[in-house]
Amino acid sequence: MEGAASVSETNTGGREPVDVDASGRSLGELTSEVTGNLSQLVSLQLELARTELAADARRVALGTGMFVVAALIAHLILILASITIALGLAAMGLSGWLAFLIVTLFYTLVAVLLGFLGFRVYKKIERLPRTKETWARTKAVLRRERAAGL
Repeated sequence: MEGAASVSETNTGGREPVDVDASGRSLGELTSEVTGNLSQLVSLQLELARTELAADARRVALGTGMFVVAALIAHLILILASITIALGLAAMGLSGWLAFLIVTLFYTLVAVLLGFLGFRVYKKIERLPRTKETWARTKAVLRRERAAGL
């Protein structure tokens, strides 16, 4: 058979080729063996994927927990720094209520500015333009129509 590669000539990814003597076996036996091997391969691939996903899920959970604790501590630091700044302003001669009001107004200004910038970023989201285009093409092909732009 010209153009066909024998088992020993195929790329095996660095493993030794397996010689298969199929001369005395029927097509049904070979098909059955291939189906069984393919089924086993898929099962092993799925088991490997499950094992890797479980390990990754544990790492993601651990990392997320660490980020949550870090955010909580950072929030506490921000509160303590705010009190320190207000007390520092009060020590410089401002009345206590005015010092805390200045710190509160500063954080309010920062929150409004970040909220405005975040809103502008959200308005620039294109809402999956390539996905919409390919979905329209797929629907047209399934309906046997000519998709726009093809």
